[in-house]
Amino acid sequence: MNIREATSGDFEAIWPIFHEIVAAGETYAYDPQTTKEDAFTLWMTLPHKTFVIEENGTVLGTYYLKRNQAGPGGHVCNCGYMVSPEARGKGLATSMCEHSQKTAIELGYKAMQFNLVVETNLGAIRLWEKLGFEIVGRLPGAFMHGSKGLVDALIMYKWLAGSKDA
Repeated sequence: MNIREATSGDFEAIWPIFHEIVAAGETYAYDPQTTKEDAFTLWMTLPHKTFVIEENGTVLGTYYLKRNQAGPGGHVCNCGYMVSPEARGKGLATSMCEHSQKTAIELGYKAMQFNLVVETNLGAIRLWEKLGFEIVGRLPGAFMHGSKGLVDALIMYKWLAGSKDA
């Protein structure tokens, strides 16, 4: 597996992954009807950096890294990860999350925050906790799940730089 920064040309391989996950309406707060053009902006243009994870030249997953807030909150980043349904269970999300934390530190971020982890996404919650993230907040009914209706969303956080005084 190889993780590298994505180029605009990679979006043709990212789009089917993005589209399938977002259209399901189960884990991302993007409109399930997001167009390919809008998806390009959301995933490739707005973030600080976007990466792909590939095997033998085939893109199996992707993640973005961006500032969570501007100004005094600019030292906290946010990431979003997507793995092709066919490639799940191979440890790609773990690899991408570990890579994103190293990259965030290199870029000067001190913490990482996931703003909206859907409570029904148990695999992601277990993984983020295993990788040191803590649930720091619960937003009751904040996510309209595609099949379960209103469900809670969690805010998860991890300090990256060793100490809060750093």
